[in-house]
Amino acid sequence: MGINASEKPLGKVFSTDYQFVIPAFQRAYSWQVSNMLQLVEDLEDAARDPEHPYFLGSLILVGGTDSTGRLYQVIDGQQRLTSLTIIIAILRDLETDPELVANLNTLILEEGNRLFGREAEPRLALRERDAEFFRNYVQEGNLESLFDLRDSDMESNAQRNIVQNTKAAYDALDALDEKERRALAGYLVSNVFLIIVRTDDLAGAHRIFDVMNMRGLPLTASDVFKAKAVSAIPLADRDIYGKRWDDAIDPLGDDVEAFFNDLLLVTSPKSGMRGPVDGFRIKVFDEYLKKNTAAEFINDILAPYARAWLMVNQPHAFALPQEVSDWLVSLNDFQSTEWKPVAMWALTNMGGLQSLTSGDVNGTAANAANDDTADTADTDGKTGKDADKAEQQVRKLVNLLAALERVTGVDNLARQTSAARRTRVVQILKDLKKGKDIAKSTGFAISDDERKTALARLRGELQATGTLKKLLLLRANDQQAGERIVRPRNINVVRILPERIGANSSFAVWPESTRDHWVDRIGNLVLTSTNEQIIAKLDSYAPRAERILAQHKSLKYPLTAELESVRELTPDVLERRQEEIVHLIAEYWRIRFDADKVDLTTLSEDHLTRGSGRSTTGSKRITIAQVIDAGLLVPGETLVWKRPRLGQEWIATVTRDGKLQLEDGSKHSTPTAAARAASGKASGAGLDVWRRQSNGQKLSEIWQAYRLKALGGRGQ
Repeated sequence: MGINASEKPLGKVFSTDYQFVIPAFQRAYSWQVSNMLQLVEDLEDAARDPEHPYFLGSLILVGGTDSTGRLYQVIDGQQRLTSLTIIIAILRDLETDPELVANLNTLILEEGNRLFGREAEPRLALRERDAEFFRNYVQEGNLESLFDLRDSDMESNAQRNIVQNTKAAYDALDALDEKERRALAGYLVSNVFLIIVRTDDLAGAHRIFDVMNMRGLPLTASDVFKAKAVSAIPLADRDIYGKRWDDAIDPLGDDVEAFFNDLLLVTSPKSGMRGPVDGFRIKVFDEYLKKNTAAEFINDILAPYARAWLMVNQPHAFALPQEVSDWLVSLNDFQSTEWKPVAMWALTNMGGLQSLTSGDVNGTAANAANDDTADTADTDGKTGKDADKAEQQVRKLVNLLAALERVTGVDNLARQTSAARRTRVVQILKDLKKGKDIAKSTGFAISDDERKTALARLRGELQATGTLKKLLLLRANDQQAGERIVRPRNINVVRILPERIGANSSFAVWPESTRDHWVDRIGNLVLTSTNEQIIAKLDSYAPRAERILAQHKSLKYPLTAELESVRELTPDVLERRQEEIVHLIAEYWRIRFDADKVDLTTLSEDHLTRGSGRSTTGSKRITIAQVIDAGLLVPGETLVWKRPRLGQEWIATVTRDGKLQLEDGSKHSTPTAAARAASGKASGAGLDVWRRQSNGQKLSEIWQAYRLKALGGRGQ
C-alpha cells in the first residue's frame, strides 16, 4: 500500500489534479445549517487576517490508478468538500465581474478539453441518489430554482440539507459587501489548506482514517500554552500553578478553543478578531508578561474568566440569582456566540463572581451545582448596607444582560454579519471598561435602519433557521404572557398550514397563491410539545390543531392556546396572528417606534426596506410581481415550456397582477405552480422550464438578474 500526503491550497484541491467521487458506501451529506454557518463564519474570520493561512483538516482519498490518474474516492472529507462547493457556488452567483465568475466556475466544474480527452464534468460527484440534484442546482449555478423548491421536490434528507445549507450560506454571504466577498474568494483559493492523504488501497485508506481519528492523544495548543505559562513561574510554585491551571481549564472539556476565542475578545478587543489558542498566546499572553507575571495571569485572568465562561454556558449549574440565570438562558437560545465575551466580562467585573455565587473561584460547575452546603446568592448575614450594594450589583448585571439580549436579537433578526456583530461587541466592551452606562454606550444603541431591517424580515417570508424561529416565538409568547414562561423539556416549531397537502385537505380550497403566501410566515408558526413528525402526517386544520394542543404543556404558550378558540383556519386568522406576533416581538425588543415616534409595525415590508440601503432578499423566493415592478418582466408577454421529445408545449402569459395565466385561463402565483398545473405532475424547476418566447431566456436568469439588481441597490 503506497501512501502520499501533501498540503494543498483549495485552489489546487479544486483543480484538474483531482476528480472527487463519493462512494455509495459513504453516508449521505448530513451537515446541518449550524455546521455550514460555523464554516462560513470561520472562513470569514480567517480571511480578515490574510497573512495567516487557515487549516481545514485532512482529506483521505483512495484511487489515482485510473487512466487519467486523477479519479479519487473520498473516504474522509465529503462534508467539507460539499460545503465548500456550495460556498464557492454562492460566491459565483453573487459576483458581477464576468472574469471572476469564470474563475470561480472553474473551481466547481471541469471544463471539457478534447485534446486531453476530458469531458465537461463537476469536480465533485456526490452519491448517485443526490449527484444529479447537486449538479443541476448548485454546481451548474441554478440557485434561483433551488430557492424556489418546496419540501416535496426533494427526494432525500441529503437534498434537504443541501437546500437549507445553501440558503443559510447565501444569506450570510449576501450580507457581505462586494469587496469582502472578493477578499474571501481570494483567501479561499490561496490561503485555505487541506492535507491530502492518498493511497491506492481501500482497506488501507480505512486504516489511515482510524489512525488519524481514533488513536493517539497529541499535545493540544492549550497544552503548549500551559507549558509556557507554568515554565515562567518560579520552580517552587510550578506544581501549585500547574494544578490551578488544570482546575480552571479541565471543566471546559472540549471547549478550550472556544473559551480562548472569547477570552481574546475580552482581553484584547481592539481588532475584534477571533483566533486559535496559540493566537491568544501570541497576541495577549506574551504582551501580558511584559508588565505582569504568569502567576498573575492564572490568578487574575485565566481562573476567573474560565469560571465566568462556564457560568455563561451552563447557568443552571450555578447558584446564580434567578434573573441572571434567566437572561443567560435566553442568550444561549441564539446560535451566534459573539455576545459571550460581554457576558464573561460582566460576570467577572460587575461586583465579582463571589457576589453572584458561592464557592472558590477555581471550583467547577459540577461542584457548584452539587454542593448542598453552598449558600445561594442572597443577602443573608450581610449588613443592610452590604445587602443593598449586592442588590445594586445584581440589578446592574441584569440590566446589562437584558440589553445584550436585545441587541443580539435584533442583529440576528436583521441578518447582521458575524463581523458586524463582533464590531458591536468590541464597542460595548470598550464602553464598559471606560465605565459608561448602558444608555450612553453606542454599542447598545439600535438605529432606525436596524429596526426597519429587522421588522421587514419579520414581516416577510421568514427564511430562518429552526433555532431562530423557535427563539422568536418564545420571545413573542413571553411578551404576551407578561413574564418568562418556564419551558417544557421538549418544544417544537410547527406550521399550522402545512407545506404539503392532499386533495382532501381542508386547505385544498384555498388558492395556491394564498397557501404559498402564508406557509413560511411567522403568523403560520406555533410552539407545541407534540412530536413534529406526528403532526407532519396531518394535512387538515382540525386534526393538526388537535395534535398541536394535545399535550397540556403546549398550553403554557398563549399564542398556542389561542388555537383552542379557532374552529376554522382562514387567511384572516393567519393575518391577525401575523400582526400580533410582529407587534409582540417589536415590543419585546423595543423596536416598535423610530426616532420620530412612527409605529414601524404598521408599515409594510416594502415600506420598511425603502431607502434603507439594505436588501432583505437574501435567499428568499422572488415573486413574479417583484420582477414586474423591477421592469424585468412585462405584463402581456408570453412564456413557453417545450418538451420536444414528448411533443408537448405550453404557453403562459404574464398578467398585471403578478401571475402566470395558462391557455385554459387558470392563473398561478409562481412559475413552479404554473408548471405543475400545465403538466399535471410535480415539478420543482419551474424557473428552469419556462422561457421567454421572444428570446428564449430562462426565468431563472431573469430572477437572478433581479437578485443582483437588489444587491446593486445596496451601493456595492
